[in-house]
Amino acid sequence: MTVQIELGTQTSGCAAAMDLEELLATRLLVQGNSGSGKSHLLRRILEQSAQWVQQAVIDPEGDFVSLADEFGHVVVDANGTERDIQTIAARVRQHRVSVIFNLEGLDADGQMKAAGAFLNGLFEVPRDIWYPMLVVVDEAQLFAPTASGEFTEDARRASLGAMTNLMCRGRKRGLAGIIATQRLAKLAKNVAAEASNFLMGRTFLDIDMARASDLLGMERRQAETFRNLDRGQFVALGPALSRRPLQVAIGPVKTKGMGSSPKLMPLPEQLAGETAEELLFASAETAPPPIERPAPRPVDPSGVLQQLSAAPPEAAPEDGMDAEERDTAIDAILADMVEDPDAAFQPAAILYQDFQVRCRIGKISPAPDLTAFQDLLSVARAGGAAGSVDDEEWRQATRISAQLPDNMRAAFLLLARAAAQNEPCPSNQAIATAYGTRSPGRARWLLGYMEENGFLVCSNDLRGRRVIVLPDLGWRTEPGDPDAAEVRSS
Repeated sequence: MTVQIELGTQTSGCAAAMDLEELLATRLLVQGNSGSGKSHLLRRILEQSAQWVQQAVIDPEGDFVSLADEFGHVVVDANGTERDIQTIAARVRQHRVSVIFNLEGLDADGQMKAAGAFLNGLFEVPRDIWYPMLVVVDEAQLFAPTASGEFTEDARRASLGAMTNLMCRGRKRGLAGIIATQRLAKLAKNVAAEASNFLMGRTFLDIDMARASDLLGMERRQAETFRNLDRGQFVALGPALSRRPLQVAIGPVKTKGMGSSPKLMPLPEQLAGETAEELLFASAETAPPPIERPAPRPVDPSGVLQQLSAAPPEAAPEDGMDAEERDTAIDAILADMVEDPDAAFQPAAILYQDFQVRCRIGKISPAPDLTAFQDLLSVARAGGAAGSVDDEEWRQATRISAQLPDNMRAAFLLLARAAAQNEPCPSNQAIATAYGTRSPGRARWLLGYMEENGFLVCSNDLRGRRVIVLPDLGWRTEPGDPDAAEVRSS
């Protein structure tokens, strides 16, 4: 399913959109000098996509914490040990909570270590929770620098390795990196090179303009374009944005950052009898107290874990449907999903994201959780419930299938459905598709595994056709050709 989010307007006045699904697969690099509007652009992307995809923001200046009030993000301050941070990051993926990882108040070395631990925690999680997530890293040159600076080599290596994993290997784990930097020359090339989408803002240094034009495939003489951009204007290119360089003016945002651009204001009037010297050199007793900056909010890591565990995946009102209407609507959504030929080969965690979006569109709220979705998906991949069989008998079949690993359940139910309706035994290709693979050899292995563990008995008739008996159910398929080409009938 394609979701378009609106970035702003093109120079022609038309809306400029970004394909969110394509962005998840291809990553994004944002570049622009200080004051070019990078943070405003990131905020626009986060606000527009908040309802569609889980988000995590690496925030070195605490500028994005205001998203929490409007969109429900959890603010996680970088307190505790690196292990605490990794545990929180893993819980973030498990419970699908959008977060702002606030690094404000840490020195450069501490920020790099904390960011590296958090990104590694997002990256190193079990396969069954590889849910799609946008990972936004502001001031990415701080975490993936090209050269040494005011940080230790251990911190640089840990942070750079985590950023490289995010941009190079994160896609397979559902992580879509969006990195923003003031200067391309300061950002490690192996991190920047993995992005396929680009939004280039105002830039003045020749080396940065040349590198930006190279990334966009523009001629060097066109690099002057980046000097002439106004604040909030970017040149967009990439499969999620545009197939040719396109100038975009970023639209407004709902939330505001914690910092702001300096504004002109008149100087204060001095009171009668006071001189500037007296104000500057007043004794310590009469001088005003120094401004105390608030320290970062102390956060107990265990409290954050409890907050994440308690956070609901969806906060939506009841849809008002009765049980039968709801089940019918959900079955229709699942049937439509499995019609896609590629759906059989995608993991349940990825399909669940699409399922939730379809439930929102269909006003089904709250949507079934992941565990219930996996049960429903297994039945849908098997072709649906066996309508000619008593409901209690079919529920018994689903209970037996629950004893198998999740990825085998659809294949077992496919066989059970055929046996219940006295249909020919499904082919190896049909069983392999239900199992989530294109290899008929894996289907033969799967049948052997089920037979070895007592779930079924395989035999062949005199014509070489396969017959499968399900002893716990007392069902038997009709003979079927194991090498038939058709996948399955619906």
